[in-house]
Amino acid sequence: MIKVVLFDLDGTLLPMDQEVFTKTYFKLLAKKLAPLGYEPEQLIKAIWAGTAAMVKNNGDCVNEEAFWKKFCEFYGEKALEDKPIFDKFYEEEFQQAKQVCGFNENAVQAVKLIKEKGIRVALATNPIFPAVATESRIKWAGFEPSDFELYTTYDNSSHCKPNPEYYKDILKKLNCKAEECLMVGNDVNEDMIAEKIGMQVFLLDDCIINKDSKDISCYNSGGFEKLMETVKEW
Repeated sequence: MIKVVLFDLDGTLLPMDQEVFTKTYFKLLAKKLAPLGYEPEQLIKAIWAGTAAMVKNNGDCVNEEAFWKKFCEFYGEKALEDKPIFDKFYEEEFQQAKQVCGFNENAVQAVKLIKEKGIRVALATNPIFPAVATESRIKWAGFEPSDFELYTTYDNSSHCKPNPEYYKDILKKLNCKAEECLMVGNDVNEDMIAEKIGMQVFLLDDCIINKDSKDISCYNSGGFEKLMETVKEW
């Protein structure tokens, strides 16, 4: 019996072309930081390196610490003094990235239906962003952060997708068992991996990402209409 539904955010509840979104995000960030001496190409290289450090995080620290430790290898400890400027960016300029994201009313209705059935809902978005950026994207998708019992961010998580430990961390935080959870996501590698620890999975195919061209016929898949049909049968 499903007691908790976990949703991915980018490309799932929030429709987007991941590549277009990333390019827009980096362009906005580079423009913000250029006056401070951050050369765009080097900045983006440092951001990617910091992201990779979070993905490789083995749980020794929160992802936020892993990111900034790697970022400072490029710019020195003085970069930490600019951290408030990064935070300000996510509050302000980052909001322009909403323009390259879509909106799916069926996503809103699906979450509403699940909650009406008394099923818990959490947001299992890859925790590589600070809370303010994640909360913004939640709102772009038509929700409030309070709609979710938990949403993972780089300051409250110590693992990333596709590491199964990321999902185990969520189970501990929600105090539930893997077999009681359904993970809904659009990324075959990052979201369907939840099946490895015993969760049920649903592959949302609206903005599907399948980098390794895996056979997806084994997964329950479809759009939000199909998901809602499944939920109604619970």
